[in-house]
Amino acid sequence: MRGSLGEKINQGGTADIHAWAPGQVVKLFREGFPPRLGQREARMTQAVFAAGLPAPQVFGEVTLDGRFGIVLARLDGPTLLQATRSGTVTFAQAGAILASLGLCVHRMSPPPEAFHLRDWMDRALRRSGDIVPKHIASGILALIDRLQRPGDGLCHGDLHPNNVIMTADGPRLIDWTFAIRAPAALDHGLTHIGLTELALDVTDNPQRPPAVNAAAQSEYARLSGKPVAALRQAMEPWLPIAIVRYFLIMGGPTSERWRRMMQRAEAALRSQD
Repeated sequence: MRGSLGEKINQGGTADIHAWAPGQVVKLFREGFPPRLGQREARMTQAVFAAGLPAPQVFGEVTLDGRFGIVLARLDGPTLLQATRSGTVTFAQAGAILASLGLCVHRMSPPPEAFHLRDWMDRALRRSGDIVPKHIASGILALIDRLQRPGDGLCHGDLHPNNVIMTADGPRLIDWTFAIRAPAALDHGLTHIGLTELALDVTDNPQRPPAVNAAAQSEYARLSGKPVAALRQAMEPWLPIAIVRYFLIMGGPTSERWRRMMQRAEAALRSQD
């Protein structure tokens, strides 16, 4: 892949973004990050881009000093989170942008690269050791079996303001590592948990994430022609699954809040027995 490692433009939890070639960047994953996950992100990103979703184009894969990287189209602009922090985008506008992007994803037929939720969770739970107690793990798999239906669509799996780049050509959705074949209700649940729980441990303004989440639910309901109450009702049984999936991705509890959330997931599973 022609190009060379340039200045670091940004960084995230698992990777650094560097300039690579004119109009291109390389997403260089940290040492120890499983290359298979990076390769999966590359395949998923290219598949959704080819289908017309607002994702970055993939130009190839590289390995530099043992670190796997994806060469992507350069997306210039602030993240949606940065735009809400600066005040150039209101909380309501941010929620509307998330809703519009989410609806685009949910209307797309899942590409062959997309894992089925049940298969992904089963493998992740088996590899997790004691992160998730066995009785909760078995309860989550049984719940997925009850809830999933043939023909489930595509979920981004990590839809939040820091995964949206506000380019001059409109918002673009990045980080497709955890895209999954599942109903839209799971994506709503993941965004809800991310913005009403996870974000509160790191935000500079605790009012922002819940406000953006509420606006996203309201706008998604409007765009899809469904009452907000119906959207939330459909999302509710998926919340224990969303909590446990985040637990698996994060490698276990990261705060006392997340320990309490696992207790909530356990209680929700008991109530559905």
